[in-house]
Amino acid sequence: MTARDDLPALLGGEPAFPDGPPTWPIADDGVARVLRELAASGDWGKYHGPHSLRLAEWIAKHHATEFVELCASGTCAIELALRGVGVGAGDEVLLAGYDFKGNFVNVVRLGALPVLIDLDPETWNLDPTLLAAAITERTRAIVVSHLHGGTVSMKQVRAVADEHSLAIVEDACQMPGATIEGRPAGIWGDIGAWSFGGSKTLSAGRGGALYTRDAAIAQRIRLDVERGNHAYPLSELQAAVLLPQLERLEDDHQRRAANVERLLDGLTDVKGLRPITRPTEETKPGYYKLGFQYEREAFEGLSRENFVRAARGEGVAFDEGFRSLHKIHSRRRYRAGGALTQADAADERMIVLHHPVLLAEGDVIDRVAWAIGKVSRHAASLAARADRD
Repeated sequence: MTARDDLPALLGGEPAFPDGPPTWPIADDGVARVLRELAASGDWGKYHGPHSLRLAEWIAKHHATEFVELCASGTCAIELALRGVGVGAGDEVLLAGYDFKGNFVNVVRLGALPVLIDLDPETWNLDPTLLAAAITERTRAIVVSHLHGGTVSMKQVRAVADEHSLAIVEDACQMPGATIEGRPAGIWGDIGAWSFGGSKTLSAGRGGALYTRDAAIAQRIRLDVERGNHAYPLSELQAAVLLPQLERLEDDHQRRAANVERLLDGLTDVKGLRPITRPTEETKPGYYKLGFQYEREAFEGLSRENFVRAARGEGVAFDEGFRSLHKIHSRRRYRAGGALTQADAADERMIVLHHPVLLAEGDVIDRVAWAIGKVSRHAASLAARADRD
């Protein structure tokens, strides 16, 4: 390898992946077959066809639940879940200070008040040990999201919820196929949610699903969505293209997990990237994103923004994480359930790797690690260039 080979693309070297990161969704023979069959049968245009039923039955079977509601998006799913557990005007809902914006907006939309809880310093997901201190007589529910390969201890959340008679909405939109402390993601909650958005590991372009064992929750949701027709439907076409993806879900889940392990092994010598994922025997996270705590000092002062730019120059799909909720919403729209120190840190330092490359062959994963190593080895020069620009 020449010195030029080791140069990051932004410094004049060759990018590790000249064609850029893998596209998503990937080509899928099963999906192509289903689309041909739908065109021939006309099922794609039906209100109530067999594919939606099969999708709901699959979700119910694999989550040991009786009630499944398909809907138009993961965001819609969380709103319906909140309605299902009875959240309304004047209530308070606890959620992580770093979370998908739609979860915050859904709480506000129902006339309730989001109460923001700080994060576990290792996983940068909700810290269950901080929940009890934030509960008031107005608290109705807890929204728990498992984000970026990080997970929340649902045993701890469940114990707090049960003690205070609170409902749990478990957002597993980033976690299809994951196991949390021995149970499928979403099962610890009173109701769980999936997303089938265009970038998700199970993709129908749009769409979502809810699953619960509670007949009263399911009935409240049905009363809300059934208005002569379903108000927030998942189409028969969308349901059909999800079915062949479900057939390979477990294999894809295991492959992503193995590639995450391989990638992290390859990044051992790269200081300043601390993965937030914590797999155990009982917890097998999903990897829609793979999150890292970025430490600028270990990269010779290279900013997070410029690290992401350099990684993308190599053809590796890193992005900055979400904005923390207290950074993007007016103080009068939420209550802080304590200091949000870790949420501040996540806002400033979270970076995430998009999932498509995690289905690649092992040599591709090794090349991702090498590309990030290039950025690390030349961080000072990249920082200097950024300052000049």
